[in-house]
Amino acid sequence: MFTQLKALLRSPERKASRVGRIIALDGGGRVRWTPRDYAALAREGYTKNAIVYRAVRLVAESVGGLSFMLQDGARELTVHPLLDLIARPNPRQDGAAFLENVASHLLLAGNAYVEAVTLPAQDAQEAPHVRELHALRPDRMKVVPGSDGWPQGYEYTVGGATVRFAQEAPLPPILQLSLFNPVDDYYGFSPMEAAAVAVDMHNAAARWNKALLDNAARPSGALVYAAGENDVLADHQFERLKRELDTQYQGAANAGRPLILEGGLDWKPMSLTPHDMDFMEARHAAAREIALAFGVPPMLLAMALGYADADAAINRWRSPRAPVDEFASFDGFEA
Repeated sequence: MFTQLKALLRSPERKASRVGRIIALDGGGRVRWTPRDYAALAREGYTKNAIVYRAVRLVAESVGGLSFMLQDGARELTVHPLLDLIARPNPRQDGAAFLENVASHLLLAGNAYVEAVTLPAQDAQEAPHVRELHALRPDRMKVVPGSDGWPQGYEYTVGGATVRFAQEAPLPPILQLSLFNPVDDYYGFSPMEAAAVAVDMHNAAARWNKALLDNAARPSGALVYAAGENDVLADHQFERLKRELDTQYQGAANAGRPLILEGGLDWKPMSLTPHDMDFMEARHAAAREIALAFGVPPMLLAMALGYADADAAINRWRSPRAPVDEFASFDGFEA
């Protein structure tokens, strides 16, 4: 499975595409900025939407819970530097937490970046020894295209300070995992982007329902001033009434409180139709779209399905191959 990761232990092969130089004309040697706001996607999706959060966690936790076996031909290796590296990639994380980070970055940004911290080789003929692996935040990483169209380096920026990683080293320090993007040569396309409209709809429906609850699930009504044909409220009277309605009659704590009216004022209650109030189906449809984009069975996100569909979805996710298949589809690892 870790074909790409094992490549860190040996010198990479050098191959060049005939179209690479044409691609490089688009910005060779210059930093290529990400075409989207990753922070906004993560904020509106992962931090504010329960469906996105649970879908990402389901896949990431499944990947983090995998057990790995290393073989040399038909012989299983139980002691090997690669196994030690996966078990403890860095001092701050164990293997499960590291893989969860990589999977989550890939799902939310379409890109995941792994930094290899190496020790110098004792022999000039040997590749440097990989000591640690770190998952770097994709919103801080920028690709620097080379003259052959492939990344010649990466720039990682935090708080105004920038570190540049040159990929010409015998062992490139950065491994970029990316999802297929039909319109970008350097950055992947994330499920979060594909689900962005559905996420906005789901969040908007939640905010709308919250506002309805704050207003007792209906418009509070209209105050009609019926004193005379040409009589109108003075500005200060209008503002006072508006302020009293906001502070004394709005919200769940004030539900059912009687309205005290002064002379000339009449209360005209208004209500929403059942069609206007039915946002549940719209939210469910948006939630199903989000689950579809992330490849997670809706039943696992507490969405109602037919019995047969739910049973098949649960059985598939419980299969030992399911987490591998899901992650392999996101990062291109070979199972």
